[in-house]
Amino acid sequence: MICVLAGGVGAARFLAGLLRVVPADDVTVIGNVADDLVIHGLHVSPDLDTITYTLADQVDPDRGWGLRDESWQAMTMLGRYGGIDWFNLGDRDLGTHLYRTQRLSEGATLSQVTAEITTAWDLGLRLLPVTDDPLRTRVTVVDPDTEREVSFQEWFVQRHHDVPVRSVRWTGADEATPAPGVLEALIEAEAVVIAPSNPIVSIGPLLEVPGVDDALREVRERTVAISPIVAGAALKGPADRLMVDLGLEATVVGVARWYEPYAAALVIDEADADLAAEVTAAGPRPVVTPTVMSSPDVAAALARTTLAAAGVTVEGPA
Repeated sequence: MICVLAGGVGAARFLAGLLRVVPADDVTVIGNVADDLVIHGLHVSPDLDTITYTLADQVDPDRGWGLRDESWQAMTMLGRYGGIDWFNLGDRDLGTHLYRTQRLSEGATLSQVTAEITTAWDLGLRLLPVTDDPLRTRVTVVDPDTEREVSFQEWFVQRHHDVPVRSVRWTGADEATPAPGVLEALIEAEAVVIAPSNPIVSIGPLLEVPGVDDALREVRERTVAISPIVAGAALKGPADRLMVDLGLEATVVGVARWYEPYAAALVIDEADADLAAEVTAAGPRPVVTPTVMSSPDVAAALARTTLAAAGVTVEGPA
């Protein structure tokens, strides 16, 4: 079994490649829920839904999130009434959130609802929220001269993640417990992959859930991380700027230092081959290969190389 720690868009694209080289029922994904929010009375799980829609081949190819061929009439009506319309929910997408909210109100756990949704899309793999308990990312921003703490989505979507960040923390972490199957997936996996997601706000929250950090350290020798930073920049999202704001080096070397306690190897792009020695000095063994998933074939090749770095050989063409 392959276990993947995942955020949103980058992780989803990697997983699409992974499923081209290994059977879906051999894959367990531990997903980030610290980006979740309740808006318009609906429980929205952006990262879990991005993975689901991508693997169902229903994601909007231009945005990388939400559903393709979406319409926005509900948002138009909200705008007419002066309601909250900065967080866009498409008309089809609303059906997912309506269902999730209904099931949660009936007493189902987030894990149970997520399994029902992935089954409805016939995905085959197991997608586990890292916890069924409330876990939320809070971001302290400088706006413009005064520090104030906002929710993750207020920073990421409403403010377009373009204001300086002073700190990040997670509420609910101390009280959270891993969702059923999470620790077992980590410990029992033949290989653990940390997907090319934002190390701080996508993977960081997973490590805040008691037990996950220790489990990942325990399986370090069969864990491989994939850098989301290529040539000093994030391919999508604000990972590079966030690392700089928090005093980290926004290069594959900075990523290597972040993941040193958890991953024996770090997959880096060919554009960063000249930094391989510095990655080695930081701790993880560097694996140089194309990481920009410009096509399904490239994503599949990346998955194959990543598994090989963990000692797992996949037969057949990528």
